Amino acid sequence: MIRFATEKDIPKIGDLLGQVCLVHHNGRPDIFNVGRKYTDEQLRDLLSDPTRPILVAVDQEDTVQGYCFCIYQQPAAGGALKPHKTLYIDDLCVDETLRGKHIGHALYDAAVAMARENGCYNLTLNVWSCNPTALRFYERMGMVPQKICMEKIL
Repeated sequence: MIRFATEKDIPKIGDLLGQVCLVHHNGRPDIFNVGRKYTDEQLRDLLSDPTRPILVAVDQEDTVQGYCFCIYQQPAAGGALKPHKTLYIDDLCVDETLRGKHIGHALYDAAVAMARENGCYNLTLNVWSCNPTALRFYERMGMVPQKICMEKIL
């Protein structure tokens, strides 16, 4: 089942945030610290922000199995970009012990449905090149590159 996150989900979401950070740290220790993207206090603030919905996948006991952090975005009218409303997936994670059970697919599908229901033109996200598993997952979901971010380490 997919539902919106509540305050009682914060401990498990925190655990999952640590799992994601570790994946990124292992891939790019020059950029990522070991830790979490958000503190518990920041999570509480996000839970009350309607422009930043957080979806969670839960089992029959209502235990969080994964999450999908989203952000509604819309460029200002009159600029170079058309003012299309976008749902940006800021972070999507399934507990490492439960991967391969289509929980990520269910979270992704729920985000797509939420974007459609809210009049979004598209759904976007960033994926780190050091996370090829995530890249393959999003390609299987039908996503294609929109832009490419490049770097030169000095």
